[in-house]
Amino acid sequence: MEQEKRGQWASSFGFIMATAGSAIGLGNLWKFPYLAGEHGGGAFVLIYLLIVVFVGFTIMLGEMSIGRATQRNAIGAYKALNSKFTWVGVIGVLSGFLILGFYNVVGGWVIKYIIQFLTGGVSGDPAVFFGGFVSSAVEPIIWAFVFAVATAFIVWRGIAGGIEKYSKVMMPTLFILLIIVMIRSVTLPGAGAGLEYYLKPDFSKLTPSAIVAALGQVFFSLSLGMGCMITYGSYLSKGENIEKDAFVVPLMDTSAALLAGFAILPAVFAFGYEPGAGPGLMFITLPAVFAEMPFGNIFGLLFFILVLFAALTSSISLLEVCNAYFIDEHKWSRTKATWVISGVIFILTILSSLAQGPLSGFLIFGKNFFDLFDYITSNILLPLGGLMMCIFIGYVWGVDKAAAEIMQNGKVAFKSRGFWTIAVKYIAPLAVGIVFLNMIGIIKF
Repeated sequence: MEQEKRGQWASSFGFIMATAGSAIGLGNLWKFPYLAGEHGGGAFVLIYLLIVVFVGFTIMLGEMSIGRATQRNAIGAYKALNSKFTWVGVIGVLSGFLILGFYNVVGGWVIKYIIQFLTGGVSGDPAVFFGGFVSSAVEPIIWAFVFAVATAFIVWRGIAGGIEKYSKVMMPTLFILLIIVMIRSVTLPGAGAGLEYYLKPDFSKLTPSAIVAALGQVFFSLSLGMGCMITYGSYLSKGENIEKDAFVVPLMDTSAALLAGFAILPAVFAFGYEPGAGPGLMFITLPAVFAEMPFGNIFGLLFFILVLFAALTSSISLLEVCNAYFIDEHKWSRTKATWVISGVIFILTILSSLAQGPLSGFLIFGKNFFDLFDYITSNILLPLGGLMMCIFIGYVWGVDKAAAEIMQNGKVAFKSRGFWTIAVKYIAPLAVGIVFLNMIGIIKF
């Protein structure tokens, strides 16, 4: 009965869609294509795929096994297995709060652009339009509020009736829209230059810094180290084949990233623009591209709808990480947890939004609120959480106990056990450790 009270996925397909939705976020759409082009095209993609196998699959399976073994939230799971490592779970919950603090802001920007393309597109200079919008004191907060309420509503509806139900609609739709935009992009006159930039292997650009960039992108793209996979895994039935799930989800995430490159870069090059990383590519360069493209408003609308789905499926997983802790450990109702936590997070959201305008001059350690929340999570909390998870499974809880959970004591085959054991004890912690040390500046490539 306790498991039913917590909620449970209604189907394996629903779990995969929700978990893939957690992994597929804004980073897939604006960062991966740029990184691939900058760091050797096809050579970078090859390294990225290898890292997905050795690091992405390994950590994801480990986190799923911890979640399902304990049927607890990120903090409760570590507490149940070894109370000395409870702080690792705290990292995940804290990450959820801080990431949503600025993620809501970007989600609000996406909704603004959907409305903009519904009413005629971005007029004038896209850079001036974007700068004027994000620096204003009120409007970005209103749209961030809409995004935050949409996230909270889905999570409030529960696991099967909310997160799973909406993910099963949003994720397939995202891929359909991505393919439509990709077809339009690669068939534009002059698209070949973008395809060459994206895919032509240039091994001279495959430097140590490029490999570290690929490691970081795999790690953060798959929502690892933030408690999402532990939390989602805790709602799984014991009969679920999590080895298969840990393979399928990174495959879907990587497919989305690759498709995003085909959807974005050929169009950018076809109209003579330079690819840029971060919000500039999505909110400045692409609106300029859509303005010049035949039926550009339609394709711009489709693109930002798919971006919204990517953002929402990620934000609901982050909120659920926070929710699950208060529901499990403090016995809050789902209604109380969802709306109280969302309210607290929205205070951080207001600070992040105002950091683009009225509070842009208020700096902590040289960073405004938006950049500070991003830096703390991306550079410190997430890689540290992933690193400690590998150490925990490899040397504390033990790979044999983790394997027993994955195999359900022999009921399910664990085909990759030998590979996974080596990867979780040696390869993944070494790789994530390098990323972590690079992020905090101890080593530089």
